[in-house]
Amino acid sequence: MFRIASRLMLMTLVVVGIAGGRAPQHTTEGAAVIEGPQARKPAPALMNNDSVLKMHAAGLSDDLILQTIAAQPGRYETDPDALIALKKAGLSDDVLTAMTNKARRQITNVETAQIEVAPVNEIGVYYKDGHGKWVAMDSEPVHIKSGGFLKSTVTQGIIKEDKNGVVSGRESKLLLPRPIEFLIFAPDGVTASEYEIVRFRLNSKDREFRVLTGGVIHSTGGAMRDDVAFSPQKIAARTWTFTLGRDTPGAEYGILPPGTGNVTNGGKIYTFAISE
Repeated sequence: MFRIASRLMLMTLVVVGIAGGRAPQHTTEGAAVIEGPQARKPAPALMNNDSVLKMHAAGLSDDLILQTIAAQPGRYETDPDALIALKKAGLSDDVLTAMTNKARRQITNVETAQIEVAPVNEIGVYYKDGHGKWVAMDSEPVHIKSGGFLKSTVTQGIIKEDKNGVVSGRESKLLLPRPIEFLIFAPDGVTASEYEIVRFRLNSKDREFRVLTGGVIHSTGGAMRDDVAFSPQKIAARTWTFTLGRDTPGAEYGILPPGTGNVTNGGKIYTFAISE
């Protein structure tokens, strides 16, 4: 009888221990779903004038600043006094325009065109290859020599000094088929209209083109510049494209950056050839 009572007491203690949660419990059920409102992620901070100034002071490029203005929510002060202060702080006109457009969009709720980001990021001249990719053009050094003094027929005897640009060798290494699409990524503050396209005159050992540093020479004087007309279209900040069509004559050509033809110590020119 004593043994039976002892066993009953032992079984009771075991049952009580399990029910009391002393033994570890394991379950394969999923985690409980928490009902009700969940904590929301904080909204990104609004861009403002100070944000743009900090990016500029940190040395970030205009392209990156423009992309950030377009992508991030912002609230900008763009009244005349604010714009003048931003300009004095060194912000470019492209950045100020982007800020103004963003502020106008918030006020009027009118959709504005998104500012495009340039397809290249290094200053230079590019051509589009057969795969649709922009390829950087190599430049060649230009040497400026005096072409003598010419008398204009329309300036009543005023003498104008004529300078010629000279590039070594008779041919460019780059031969392109027509039509040719070009892209100019200009330095800050420079426009594509300041570039020139020239057609070379071929000599026995070099290519030559005429530039003027002393003034305009009238066409009846027999001294025409070697310019080729082109119509650049702006597609993004500091970026322009233009095309030379199928009717462009076969010859040796160069794209002259600003300043090269206006100094006496030469500069550089991006050269290419079009087959006859």
